[in-house]
Amino acid sequence: MNPYDVIREQLGQAVPFARHAGVKLTHVEPGLARAELEQTATSVNHIGTQHAGALFTLGETASGGAMAGMFADRILSVRPIAGEAQIRYTKLAKGRISAEARVGGDPAAILSAFERDKRVMFEVAVAMHDDQGNDVAAMQVSWTVKAT
Repeated sequence: MNPYDVIREQLGQAVPFARHAGVKLTHVEPGLARAELEQTATSVNHIGTQHAGALFTLGETASGGAMAGMFADRILSVRPIAGEAQIRYTKLAKGRISAEARVGGDPAAILSAFERDKRVMFEVAVAMHDDQGNDVAAMQVSWTVKAT
């Protein structure tokens, strides 16, 4: 099993709230991750669409996968913290929602700064859409990764 599949499986189990919300991390590679959220009786709000908190959890989980994929070769020796997040809901989210997260900036420069300073901060952008391709939310997560 490659390290990205290990991260996908482990990260999917390591965050109990994301698991409770029904978020599934489906793909991890360096600086990129995808996740999905099926609409269920527990993921909806009072109007029958995906709950804003469930969408936030979807986006944060995908961003964590992108961050972890970038640090795959040293993931056990870093301490990542999501320090800030902003989300914009653009359309009512119904059905299965997919999220794609991408590390912003040059991954090589980010890793170089980490090697030099043993700490780095960077942004991960997340786009969320429904099965019809409609954008339903956009998120930006600021990560700080420190050496342990």
